[in-house]
Amino acid sequence: MNRAIAGLSAPPIPVIQNAARNYDGGYGDLIDLSQAVPGYAPPPLLLKCLSEAAGRPELLGYGNIEGEDALRSAYVKDLERSYGAPFDSTGFDSAEVHITSGCNQAFVAAALTVAGPGEKLLLITPFYFNHETTLAMLGIGVEKVAATADKGFLPAPEELAAAITPEVKALVCVTPNNPTGAVYQPELMEALFDLCVEHGIWLLVDETYRDFLPEGRSVPHRLFQRANWRKHLIGLYSFSKSFCIPGHRLGAITADPLIVDNVAKVMDNLQICAPRAAQVAVAQAMPDLADWRSANRIEIARRRATLEAVISGLPNWQIETIGAYFSYIRHPFEKSSSSEVAQLLAEKHGLLCLPGAFFGNGQEAFLRVAFANADCSDLEQLAARLP
Repeated sequence: MNRAIAGLSAPPIPVIQNAARNYDGGYGDLIDLSQAVPGYAPPPLLLKCLSEAAGRPELLGYGNIEGEDALRSAYVKDLERSYGAPFDSTGFDSAEVHITSGCNQAFVAAALTVAGPGEKLLLITPFYFNHETTLAMLGIGVEKVAATADKGFLPAPEELAAAITPEVKALVCVTPNNPTGAVYQPELMEALFDLCVEHGIWLLVDETYRDFLPEGRSVPHRLFQRANWRKHLIGLYSFSKSFCIPGHRLGAITADPLIVDNVAKVMDNLQICAPRAAQVAVAQAMPDLADWRSANRIEIARRRATLEAVISGLPNWQIETIGAYFSYIRHPFEKSSSSEVAQLLAEKHGLLCLPGAFFGNGQEAFLRVAFANADCSDLEQLAARLP
């Protein structure tokens, strides 16, 4: 077997879900806070559009590698809504958008486009585990810089700068962060971008949870307003999470047209094109779902407040960070590994969350809780289930 594959750990989510097979139901139904999946249904309009698009014969063949024109154009308008228009004096168009089959595929394609064997990407620990395993199986090296609890799991630009070597081709950041939930403020994003400009590398920004930012944030960042953004910025996005259709696998890359052209070379060897019916359905429904998306943001904030209230009443448990979708929680079992604690909670208490060890070295004290998965009544049960 390929040693780069054989040496990888098993996919983390199934590992912890398998532990729940021994749960006897003593605390009630299983509460799954492990995998980040929306805990509510897509809107009826989108379901209707999906049903209609699935029955269109012309969508059964191959489509454009870069994505359906309708979705690329609709996403451009969504970008303008999310980040504020105009982007810069040269405008913004669909040639700077590539549709992928989920945000994980977007990362694979972007990483392959900017780095190769013998080159590296810079990750911020704790990191999204699929980013590390993707690079490992592609033969792309990794440098790591720790973001620590005492700093809110936000990276220090000067520490990142010290880790950039000639082999590093991109800095990867995830905001709102997975696993910690930490939200990178626009000023920090400006500093990270300036750092990448100074060193002549890419800033690769995974914004899967962008639509779940706390109320009051006008824009996630202002980087698209920089005249030179195309030379240093690559944005990743997930329709799957925002529109509650993870099974349909839709993501996007926003970048210079030259990057998009080269991503197409990668995509042609991965999947040729993202699912066409889902692309057409999302493009059709998206313009009419602004209120629905706003309501979801409010609901996620309500769930966040519920989790904060529950954990604040448990003296042995501590929220280190909480953000748009996740909370990173310090468990009280100092002599146990995070994996042992997660297994105990799954098998004995019917509560699934991910051990910090999945997200890099130095994370044994933490568990990742995907609070957006559950409604407030389920989250309130944590008061009785957390030992």
